[in-house]
Amino acid sequence: MYAYELLFRAAGTGDANVTNDLSATASVIAHAAELGMGNVIGTSLGFINVDAAVLMSDFIQFLPRHHVVLEILETVEVTEELVARVEELGRAGYTFALDDVVADSANVEKLLPLAAIIKVDIGELTPGELTQLSGKFKRAGKKLLAEKVESHAQFRQCLELGFDYFQGYYFARPTILAGRRLTPSQIAIMQLMAQLASDAELSKIEQSIKQDASLGLSLLRLANAPSGGVTERIESLGQALKVLGRQQIQRWLQILLYAECDKSRTAASPLLALAACRGRLLELMAEKIRPGDRNMACIAFTVGMMSLMDALFGLPLEEILKQLAVADPVRDALLARAGMYGDMLNLAECIEQIDSARPQLAPLLQKLGLSAEQLYALQLEAFEWSDAISTPVAA
Repeated sequence: MYAYELLFRAAGTGDANVTNDLSATASVIAHAAELGMGNVIGTSLGFINVDAAVLMSDFIQFLPRHHVVLEILETVEVTEELVARVEELGRAGYTFALDDVVADSANVEKLLPLAAIIKVDIGELTPGELTQLSGKFKRAGKKLLAEKVESHAQFRQCLELGFDYFQGYYFARPTILAGRRLTPSQIAIMQLMAQLASDAELSKIEQSIKQDASLGLSLLRLANAPSGGVTERIESLGQALKVLGRQQIQRWLQILLYAECDKSRTAASPLLALAACRGRLLELMAEKIRPGDRNMACIAFTVGMMSLMDALFGLPLEEILKQLAVADPVRDALLARAGMYGDMLNLAECIEQIDSARPQLAPLLQKLGLSAEQLYALQLEAFEWSDAISTPVAA
């Protein structure tokens, strides 16, 4: 995980609802400042779109120069004044990227010496054009970022062409590998999840945890965490299970699945953050739609967390669900996006693919009885929660 791109999206379901890119970028900066840039991007970089008005403005200096990359939009008219401003900001320590490059244009030539990163829109190029363009920029000593990577084939091609960074929804999709199997620890976690789903007695769950020493130690650490509010030290698994309760144990196991994968796959940490955010968002939606129904909220959380298991394990979701005794509404939501949980999951996925899925937002919001403003507030709350729990668990 190298960086996040920070984009302005209005709470409504229409377009950005701003008059120009200056307003949009100002909104991005304002929201990032409100949440705290460290909370938004952690130790990664933040890519932010800028046009001529933004570059010439004073408020751009509110951005921490060593933590952001300024993406110069492809629509910017490159004048002598703009080049001079980019040079000035470069001397001040800002890093620049050229956005949505699809050809070797005059604008690109003027700004190429000042940019460190070239973002190539691979969806607009033929394989031959991509090879030629990437070769030119590599020879110029630039870092290449492939954007709109939507398939494994595209990813492999860009990798072979020497691209340094990759961006696109492909990275939350699975690559199915024939003969792949779950590790013993993953199987143990999933068996425990199945026990919880079947309402097994805590004594039987305790016996299962005792068969995996690492699970037992992890559970005790969780029970004794300062955030748990426990005043006395928990020293037995039985105590830990009683203190935490079934709902918390279920969440712990779901998160552990993603953390376990992190030992062998560097992509697991971003997947954990995305899955946790989805789970919490669906839970909050359920609480808003049906206040006081904790069972519905718990099921919604499970659907969100489990929705990325195929990407995590590189296995078809159908095969994973064969090892879990999940309820029919969960299975229907995950496999067919059916029912209320399926609608909520669809809505969460639309948010992640907002540029292509925007037309679906209004019907889904209406179907679920949520307003755009409510969704925006729930998104922020879900993000803050997932950001808080993802890093320490994945570490």
